[in-house]
Amino acid sequence: MITPKLDLPIGVFDSGVGGLTVLRALYDMLPQESYLYLGDTARVPYGIKSPETITRYAEQAASTLIKRGIKLLVVACNTVTAVCLKHLQEVYVDLPIIGVVEPGAKAAVRASVTGHIAVIGTEATVNAQSYQRAIRQLRNDTNIIAQSCGLLVALAEEGWTDDTIAEATVRRYLEPILHSPANGAVDCLVLGCTHYPAFLPVIKNVVGDRMHIVDSAKTTAEMTAELMQLKNLAIEKDQADLPRMNFLVTDSPLRFSRTAKQFLGWEIPDSSITMIDFH
Repeated sequence: MITPKLDLPIGVFDSGVGGLTVLRALYDMLPQESYLYLGDTARVPYGIKSPETITRYAEQAASTLIKRGIKLLVVACNTVTAVCLKHLQEVYVDLPIIGVVEPGAKAAVRASVTGHIAVIGTEATVNAQSYQRAIRQLRNDTNIIAQSCGLLVALAEEGWTDDTIAEATVRRYLEPILHSPANGAVDCLVLGCTHYPAFLPVIKNVVGDRMHIVDSAKTTAEMTAELMQLKNLAIEKDQADLPRMNFLVTDSPLRFSRTAKQFLGWEIPDSSITMIDFH
């Protein structure tokens, strides 16, 4: 039986550094809370792996965070959310678990006027069709174009997000959307991977001003705050001790620290990063 306590941190999990965009949004909205972030940097990217492998990795990550003590888990990985969020919620039934697909879908439906929405994500996320289902549950007349962009995660993990290589790669992936017969009506582009906001300036340069770009991080933070209030897990600002932010990685803490700044906006102290092994 998992019994969350108010003084425990919020657990945040991603395949690498991309989930730091969600962590930043959580911190901006809930600065009084403490956080424990796990990036499975040894096995990134998840998006090209089978559903069975993704599920096994996700269970290992969730179990690790739970054993260290968390009061809520945010799955800050679109691939894991798309493939096995429901499975995690069934396995760890006593722990509140929230993913990033539903918040992103809600933000997209709110933003789109025409009902023509494009979604970019990893191969696993696109194939799972979770965004397509979540969007159509909210607005059933929506026309959705989904495009996988497999190389972007690797480029983000390298920190190559604002050069000619990044722009050429983004432009190549977005060609099917830009040249789609429905392109003139597409007014919303969902960044269906938490690594993709690192490419936001490049993406804006490629698509121009005609598409509203949805990053699910802020909406995920909003839904997390609502869930914590509902479950009576939130710490009031005047009751909070000094917030803590610690990080677990499965490989190369130095590389994680170097790349993390562009996602979080500040440097991570080496003392707050611990390398772990699931085995």
